[in-house]
Amino acid sequence: MNSRREFFRKGGLLAMGSIAGAGNLSAKEAPSLTLSKKKIPVDDRWDVIVAGGGPGGCTAAISAAREGAKVLLIEAMGQLGGMGTSGMVPAWCPFSDGEKIIYRGLAEKIFNESKKGVPHESPNKLNWVHINPEYLAAVYDRLITEAKVQPLFFSRVAAVEMSAKDTVDALIVANKSGLVAFKAKVYIDATGDGDLAAWAGASFKRGDENGVVQSSTMCFSFANVDTYRYLNGPNLHTGNPKSPVYEAVASGKYPLIDKHFCNNLVGPDVVQFNAGHLVNIDSTDPWALSQAMITGRQIAAQYLQAMKEVQPQTFGGAFLARTGALLGVRDSRRIEGDYTFTIEDWMERKTFEDEIGRNCYYIDVHKSGYKATHYKKGESHGIPYRCLTPKDLKNVLTAGRCISTDEAAFGSLRVMPPCLVTGEAAGMAAAHAIRQSKNDVHSIDVPFLRKRLKEEGQYLL
Repeated sequence: MNSRREFFRKGGLLAMGSIAGAGNLSAKEAPSLTLSKKKIPVDDRWDVIVAGGGPGGCTAAISAAREGAKVLLIEAMGQLGGMGTSGMVPAWCPFSDGEKIIYRGLAEKIFNESKKGVPHESPNKLNWVHINPEYLAAVYDRLITEAKVQPLFFSRVAAVEMSAKDTVDALIVANKSGLVAFKAKVYIDATGDGDLAAWAGASFKRGDENGVVQSSTMCFSFANVDTYRYLNGPNLHTGNPKSPVYEAVASGKYPLIDKHFCNNLVGPDVVQFNAGHLVNIDSTDPWALSQAMITGRQIAAQYLQAMKEVQPQTFGGAFLARTGALLGVRDSRRIEGDYTFTIEDWMERKTFEDEIGRNCYYIDVHKSGYKATHYKKGESHGIPYRCLTPKDLKNVLTAGRCISTDEAAFGSLRVMPPCLVTGEAAGMAAAHAIRQSKNDVHSIDVPFLRKRLKEEGQYLL
């Protein structure tokens, strides 16, 4: 028997004609083609399949494996880490509430490991710590390898096969093998856009009442920056009203740039930027996403020319070293769960009986009409487990930025630290659902889940 047959279950073939919930090729209506005679191989070796290898997907996979599950982690890119690696976000959002670290368990472990890649940062620093993307990618590689998680790179979920209205039977994945059906008992949607859950029929919200989403950003890096002048010259950050970026914007010479200009020194002479905006990009529309990637690279080039003009001593010899392989999408589908976390919950600093972690990040919505709102020192809110359980699906959990929130609260929960926390809880819950409730993620023993999370170091009230 050849290796390919050994890889797939004996006789395992799935007819393409039975596929449900596939994503649209375009936002516009188009003729369709039914591949009714096409059969594809089936791999049903898995207990838990995680779709998406960003922060939430990585902690979900590690956590599920730690609980004894056999885990497959499917990732569309060639590396793990999502926005912290392929997306080039230059710094972690704050890990503390101003008094103590809030995001613990696997989140704290990954955070501390990533600090070793930026030795110019204080090891005790907890907020806005710089990220070396290549080093962070290696951290994720090592941790999933140690946990015996099986990664599958350059593979994208293309459709979902249902065995019942509320039960996912298989994910149809496209990669260099063609189409393959992967089966598990429980699935975790960590795709960011909520593709798996939405294609399986879960209800969701996206953006505001008109469907308008937060602006996206293409992150990028400059190399050969004069580090001394960068560190000792004017603060370039948007928060400084005298930042040279305002002069560049006011000049009118660089029409694609704006005042959003976060930047961090990630290594010797290398500055990484989270800067500029791409307005109302629908990341579930591949045509819009393709154009946004092109425009994003143009924005990065204009920022370089602008900085060469307004800060020639610092950036005169700099060049654009890299742009993100992923667009920095801040807003997409929010899968409707058994509970929807609201801005009122955030304002009340609410605690929940089923909370699986805490969050203290501010309301950070990149869209007009919203004001940044911060907690005081020592304040945080709970994240309910019920935000991770799509109300329409039995054996699917969400993790990361597609969990159940309203639009305003989403501005707080969409960033990487809480994504790490929701991922760890989702992975653990998936393994528990297999043992406790016949794969029903809504019926697990939540007090036991909380107990296990605390044992693994998570911060809960």
